[in-house]
Amino acid sequence: MGGTNALSPRYRAVSAPFSWIRAEPHGIHVVPADCWVDPSRPVDRALVTHGHADHARGGHGQTVATPETLAIMDLRYNTREGALPAQYGETLALAGGVTASFIPAGHVLGSAQILLEHAGERVVITGDYKRRPDPTCPPFEVTPCDIFITEATFGLPLFTHPPIEQEIGKLLQALADHPDACVLVGAYALGKAQRVIAELRAAGHHQPIYLHGAMERMCRLYEELGVPLGDLRLVADATKDQMRGHVVVCPPSALNDRWSRRLPDPITAMASGWMRVRQRARQRNVELPLIISDHADWGELTATVEEVNPYETWITHGREEALLRWHELHQRRARALALVGYEDEDD
Repeated sequence: MGGTNALSPRYRAVSAPFSWIRAEPHGIHVVPADCWVDPSRPVDRALVTHGHADHARGGHGQTVATPETLAIMDLRYNTREGALPAQYGETLALAGGVTASFIPAGHVLGSAQILLEHAGERVVITGDYKRRPDPTCPPFEVTPCDIFITEATFGLPLFTHPPIEQEIGKLLQALADHPDACVLVGAYALGKAQRVIAELRAAGHHQPIYLHGAMERMCRLYEELGVPLGDLRLVADATKDQMRGHVVVCPPSALNDRWSRRLPDPITAMASGWMRVRQRARQRNVELPLIISDHADWGELTATVEEVNPYETWITHGREEALLRWHELHQRRARALALVGYEDEDD
């Protein structure tokens, strides 16, 4: 699909297209509605794409998000007051003639793209997203728009995520090869841990999976929200012998912590898109790198832009330079946004 550099007649008739939405250092400001998308500081009204800490924060006067994201935020940040749920596909009327619709982003449970419409113009803010199937959340939905605001966490050509079945197969093979040990998987506490567990179940692994205590509440919340995870047990309640031949899931920070000494000869693994970079695996002393990402890879980022086919792409965080260059080579309009507070999570 070719680029769309020329303004359509509809845009040429407007002196300042898209002037109603501004990229400020602390978030996307929807001016007529006086609200913000994923602001990095407290505001009167925030529209939140998902529950990760670099997008969702407490302290807002009102938080608008999917019911699942609001539940996650309440668990993590105690944000029950001022919560306004928005179902997928529901259109909310904001102030100033702006409407907002929440559309699945496929990143983690409850994650949403936010479609904003005003004066005949359409802006989609993706937050974070992925294009691969995930048993724990609805899949990403392509939504045509005029301005497409995308992440670029893995916005370099070297990032090509393998099929998750391949990585889960590596994990199960390591388990089979070392029946007297356990495989200790470092996984981000929101989204990645639950996805790894659900993918293990889908692959036919129905044995107990042991959890670091820091993982339990989020896993239980996923189950309360309708995501079955099977037989989960706490490491603190088990003996070394009981954990032999089993998978243990922990936060990445606990992989080489003193806590892991209670485990039976653990084989250290980590589930992350960053495991494509060997140096990152070595830095964490990871024996079994599992390239499992909850973000789009390079090919998926560029394919998504082609499918959405916006007038202009705005790139919020990640490897902006390469994605900007790709737009230039494909005669597409794009610019990078200087937002603060967004980080490379352990993915």
